[in-house]
Amino acid sequence: MHPARLIGVVVSLGSLAACGGSGGGDVDGGNRGGGPGPLGPFFEKTMFFDRDVHDAPVASNSGAIISSLRAAGGWGNSDTFQIDFSINVLRADATTAHRTFVQGPDWSDPDCDVFDVPVPDGGNVEGNPDYQCADGGDCHLLVMDADAHQLYELWEANVDSSSFTASCLARWDTSIAYTDTLRGDQCTSADAAGLPMAPMLFTADEVAAGSIDHAIRFILPNDRLREGFVRPATHGTMTTGGADAPAYGVHLRLRADFPLASLPSDGARVVAKALQTYGMYQADGGNIALTARDDRNSTAKWADLLDSHDLASLKVEDFDVVDHGPMVPLTLDCAR
Repeated sequence: MHPARLIGVVVSLGSLAACGGSGGGDVDGGNRGGGPGPLGPFFEKTMFFDRDVHDAPVASNSGAIISSLRAAGGWGNSDTFQIDFSINVLRADATTAHRTFVQGPDWSDPDCDVFDVPVPDGGNVEGNPDYQCADGGDCHLLVMDADAHQLYELWEANVDSSSFTASCLARWDTSIAYTDTLRGDQCTSADAAGLPMAPMLFTADEVAAGSIDHAIRFILPNDRLREGFVRPATHGTMTTGGADAPAYGVHLRLRADFPLASLPSDGARVVAKALQTYGMYQADGGNIALTARDDRNSTAKWADLLDSHDLASLKVEDFDVVDHGPMVPLTLDCAR
C-alpha cells in the first residue's frame, strides 16, 4: 500500500483511443545479470540491486531491528513469509501506442512524472486480468521499452478505451548511472521507498535456470517501520514503529547458516540462495512479504517450481540487517 500523496494538477487527457500497438506480454529476462533475454538488462549501468552482499558488514543495530520486528509480530500476513506472483512487466516498442493520463487523487508533485505511457495490447495491472483496477489494490502497471531505454512504473493505474488514470508515474532512464538519490532525494516512485520495482521482481525463468542474480523486493506493514529511510531508498511514509524498528529501504540478508536443505522445493532453495547472496530491500508497505513476477508469458511456470508458501519457514530471526549507513529523516520535500 502506497502512502497518501499531495494532489497535483491534471494531465491533459487528450485523445484516448483504445489500447493499440504491438509489443504486449511480459519482459523476457531483463534483470541486470539475471539472464540475457531479448531485452537484456533493465538498467545498463550497475545498480544497488546488483551488489553481492554475502559478506557485507552487518549493521551495528541489526539485533535491535530484528528484535523490534519480532516484538511487532514478525512479517505481516500472520507472520507468514509468503510470495506474491501478481505483478507483470510488459514489453513495449516503437509501435506501441502511447496514452496520456489523468492524475489520481493521491498524486505527488514534483515526485511523479508527466509523460505519455506506452500501453501494450493484452496487458494488465497488478492483481487484475486486464488494465482495469477492479480490486482496489495498488494496481501497479510496469512497462519496459528497451529500445527507448525507458522503464515506466505506475501506481494505481486504471485504463480503458476512453480513460486512463494513475496516482504516480516514475519514468526511469535505463541508460544512465543513477546517483544514490536515484530520481531525487525525498522523492517517491511507484513504490513508497522511491526504488525501481521491475529489476527486483524475480521470475519463473530465473528460478528454473537455478540462479537469481539480484536483490529482491519485499514489503512490511507500516506499523513495523519507523519514520525515515535508509539508502538506497529516497523516501518513506508516515509509520508508527518504535525507535528500533527498521526504516524504509532496510536491506535484509538471509543468514549464511540457514539450512537450505530444509526448504520444500528446489525453487525455494534458489530464492533463498539469492536472499543469502544479494538480500532483499524493503520497498513499500503491505502484508505479503516477497514479490515475484507473474508467469503468464514466461517459459517456465510457477506451478512447476514454487508455491507461494514454500518459504513460510523463514522467520525474521533468520535474517541480518546489512549495514546501510545513517537513517535519513523524512521531510517529504522532494528535490528532483
